[in-house]
Amino acid sequence: MQTFSYRNSVMSNREILPKAKVVEDPLCNSFGIGSPGKGVNLGARKRIFQFIAGILMRCWALAGAAVLSCLLLYWVYGGLLAFLLLCFAMTGILYHTEDNLLYHPEMPAHSRVFVPDPSFFGLPYENVFVRSADGTLLHLFFIRQPGDQATVAPTILFLHGNAGNMGHRLQNALGLYQHLHCNILMLEYRGYGLSHGSPSEEGLYMDARTALDFLLLRHDVNHKEIIVFGRSLGGAVAVDVAARPEYASRIWCLILENTFTSIPDMAKVLIGWRVLQYLPLCFYKNKFLSVWKMAHLAVPTVFVSGLADMLVPPSMMTELHELCGSQHKQLVQFDSGTHNETWTSPGYYHSLATFLQDTRVRPTPAVKAM
Repeated sequence: MQTFSYRNSVMSNREILPKAKVVEDPLCNSFGIGSPGKGVNLGARKRIFQFIAGILMRCWALAGAAVLSCLLLYWVYGGLLAFLLLCFAMTGILYHTEDNLLYHPEMPAHSRVFVPDPSFFGLPYENVFVRSADGTLLHLFFIRQPGDQATVAPTILFLHGNAGNMGHRLQNALGLYQHLHCNILMLEYRGYGLSHGSPSEEGLYMDARTALDFLLLRHDVNHKEIIVFGRSLGGAVAVDVAARPEYASRIWCLILENTFTSIPDMAKVLIGWRVLQYLPLCFYKNKFLSVWKMAHLAVPTVFVSGLADMLVPPSMMTELHELCGSQHKQLVQFDSGTHNETWTSPGYYHSLATFLQDTRVRPTPAVKAM
């Protein structure tokens, strides 16, 4: 019987069993982690933390750059947009308040309720109310020469400036009446004096045409010698009606006194903002572009310019005279003439009378079509 020792038996079993192979995880090795059976060393943990921290730092840098870019874009374009919106809002406010800046029917006080009448100066007159084409009720004074002289005398349609009422121009009207021996129709624009409505550019043009139609419908007026006189704002209104072919043929001559080229040009002079040079015309509610209409003006025209005018630059009158398309035009300048008082300058009425006399002996020019 064979016997075996326990030791030999155990050794034999050890020799029979194959050696175990340790399989390492490649993912663990990439981070410096040993075999699962050996645990994680401290160096591996440090490298993992550094890897994660690096990713976070890169994300933080990218996020910071993105935020900074957004802030820069807002500062550049957001500020520009805010500035443009501010400019747009300001132009809108100016557009709607422009009427108040241009028209002053209540200056001086009580100009809308008290209108001095021609009897204050001993002038015979008719107190007239007519309706404009849109139904607005207009107030006029018709000052006539005595007797039959009124039917042969020239008649002036007097268009006043942007403040007060026609009664404030009666002393000037008296001089015209006495020195030029003419009838005078004084128009009070809509929104001025006792006229109804509110002033506007197209409304003033319409009112001037209505007043001219009133004269043309009267049988006691010499239709061959109708004169349109305009001072300051009234000059721009006079230019508009005289530049229209349907009315130009009815107008004998035109007298323009201390008027301007346009409202945009006057805004540049009075306000002085450089940005106004680049502001489109659409932002101006009232334009009165006389400078654009002068080439269409064919009626004889005298330009009366006060060189001491501190409101409208006299150079504007010179420019209008140069652009005027009339074959008979004249520029008369008075060194002491101010904006509203040029008519007080020596030789004022004599210059007008000479121009009218010269117009009588000249052949009537043909009216150009616009």
